[in-house]
Amino acid sequence: MFGDMMNMMGKLKETQKKVEDTKKRLDTVLIDEKSTDERLKITLTANRTIKSITIDEDLLKNKEELEDYLILTLNKAIEKATKVNEAELAAVAKEGLPDIPGMDMFK
Repeated sequence: MFGDMMNMMGKLKETQKKVEDTKKRLDTVLIDEKSTDERLKITLTANRTIKSITIDEDLLKNKEELEDYLILTLNKAIEKATKVNEAELAAVAKEGLPDIPGMDMFK
C-alpha cells in the first residue's frame, strides 16, 4: 500500500510539472479575433493575455462605436482562448491523474 501511495505521489508531481509546462506553452499560442468587418483586430495568448489591438482609423472617431467593437471582439477572443486553455489543461490532467476511487468523473 505504501508503495502505491509513493507511486501515486510521483504521478501527481509529474502531472503538476506537465500542467506548469503546458501553461508556459500556452503563453506562446496566439488567438486572433477580428470584428466581422475587420475594423478591429485583437491577438491574445491562450492564457488570455492581450498581445495586440489594431483599430481602424475610422473607429477612433466614434468613442461609443469603438467601445462596442472592443467589448464584442474581446469577448469572442477571450472565449476562444478559454476553450483552447481548458482543453489543453484538461488533456494533461486527464493523462496524469492516478486511479483514485471517486475521481473517475474527471476522465
